[in-house]
Amino acid sequence: MKNLPLLDIAIIAIYLIAMVGVGIYFSRKNESSEQYTKASGKIPGWAIGLSIYATFLSSNTFLGVPGKAFGGNWNAFVFSISMPFAAWVAAKYFVPFYRSTGEVSAYTNLEKRFGPWARTYAVVCFLLTQITRMGSVFFGISLTLQALTGFSMETIMLVTGICIVIYTVLGGIEAVIWTEVVQAVLKTGGALLILYLIVSKMPGGVSKIIEIGQQSDKFSLGSFSFDFTTSTFWVVLLYGFFINLNNFGMDQNYVQRYHASSSEKEAAKSIWLCVWMFVPVSLVFFVIGACLFAYYQTTPSLIEPIKLQAAAEHLGATASQTDIANYAKTLQPSDYGDKVMPNFMVNMIPTGLLGLIVSAILSAAMSTISSGMNASATVFSEDIYKRYSKKKISDKQNMRLLYIGTVLFGLGGMACGIAMIGVKSILDIWWQLSGIFAGGMLGLFLLGIISKRSGNTEAMAATVIGLMVILWLSLSSLIPNEYDFLRSPLHANMVIVIGTLSIYLTGATIAKFRSVKA
Repeated sequence: MKNLPLLDIAIIAIYLIAMVGVGIYFSRKNESSEQYTKASGKIPGWAIGLSIYATFLSSNTFLGVPGKAFGGNWNAFVFSISMPFAAWVAAKYFVPFYRSTGEVSAYTNLEKRFGPWARTYAVVCFLLTQITRMGSVFFGISLTLQALTGFSMETIMLVTGICIVIYTVLGGIEAVIWTEVVQAVLKTGGALLILYLIVSKMPGGVSKIIEIGQQSDKFSLGSFSFDFTTSTFWVVLLYGFFINLNNFGMDQNYVQRYHASSSEKEAAKSIWLCVWMFVPVSLVFFVIGACLFAYYQTTPSLIEPIKLQAAAEHLGATASQTDIANYAKTLQPSDYGDKVMPNFMVNMIPTGLLGLIVSAILSAAMSTISSGMNASATVFSEDIYKRYSKKKISDKQNMRLLYIGTVLFGLGGMACGIAMIGVKSILDIWWQLSGIFAGGMLGLFLLGIISKRSGNTEAMAATVIGLMVILWLSLSSLIPNEYDFLRSPLHANMVIVIGTLSIYLTGATIAKFRSVKA
């Protein structure tokens, strides 16, 4: 490796080998597909809670949140503030619902409620969301390790991806959960250690950080005006509530854990444990971003290499040094925010500690990706292969199918990560894509749960209308300037909000109208 000392390399290697070892250990217990996908419902609630927390706290949080805070303010923290509201709904309604059905797939009920098309539609949305999420996480981890090692981002994704695939394939959901318990502790400790190191190196200490942060409006949660065309407090709050409602209510990653819990009460506890851990820890990452901004403000010479790197990546390999230097001068903090923390790690964190922090960032990526692989493989087995190819298969055949699915979706996540190389903000691209894919899925789910009068006809009509609305909101920027009056005035984060409400309200209204007419 180019920049990492031998001690740090050894620490990272030990961590990766340990994670693979966990997969090998639990592979001995995976004698059935139920054990592989549900862990036979024997995981304690506290472990499930730490696992869900670890899945939430991905490398998008580790790198994207400080980058977002560096380039802007704490507006995105409102996403975390919305979590308790979504958690209350999930614990009260979603957990009892899923535990009562006994179905390992979150989407089987949609077929029972509305027909095969509804289940297929939700499955496609989920798989697209997972591949996108895994891709953004792969991209985030490769961004850091490239700065540390000099290896290409593609090579880094491939190596880390292989390690994740091995322990996920071998160990199943139980290996995923218990590795995430370890990763939850490691990544939380890593975040606190990074914060301490930045503050300790900051000229003037905490008071100077607060002074610079206040001068640059770094601690703002955004405008409180009821303006839905920009990223105001209310836009992020609504986005966060709906996306977290989708996470807790429709995402196979979390639904699968409800079944792995020993009881309904333990499953509900796991949601609240995740929330009470994630909200304060996510705030730590916003504080890190503000601290990094203050630190580089006092040492402006250190920011120039970061700006040149961002400019070179944006312009491509054919750009001249002059073009890169000129373009770098035009960049704003929001254009290179994601690159700041990796740069700080390379130059300012001492040997030994760097290996621990890189392991923490690796754990942030691995927990989210392993969950996505396992959940996607389960959905592929239950909702695609068994539904459309061969319903009755032996347990041995099902295990083989789960293994194959895990590998394929891991490769899909890597490919998506490679395609994301060069994006401006990890957090922005993930929020936009997840809002597009999740909006229709959540609206259809809520229609099935809440509107008892709605049937197949209402659901299908509502989904078609909702999809048209989502496409219009998502693709408005492509409308030619002469037709700009047709563009959506709303902020991109409102896609999931409007899309979900469009489907639910349309379906419920049609159902009510038809019942009155009848």
